[in-house]
Amino acid sequence: MKSQRTLRDAAIGEPVKVTKLLGTGPVKRRIMDMGITKGVEIIIRKVAPLGDPIELTVRGYELSIRKSEAENILID
Repeated sequence: MKSQRTLRDAAIGEPVKVTKLLGTGPVKRRIMDMGITKGVEIIIRKVAPLGDPIELTVRGYELSIRKSEAENILID
């Protein structure tokens, strides 16, 4: 069985599809409130010089998230 990739593992410019959200309660709710849900396509736009935050395009808008949040988003 191959290990699941997280959004943190995606390369800049790579379009990815969300397969599952990890985390519970407020963490998962916050991710979903930002428009990141199962099946949505995300493109990594930029990564800050020190690696945090990560800038994404989700549902046609720009969004920045922390690496710790990106680890809770499994991708295809």
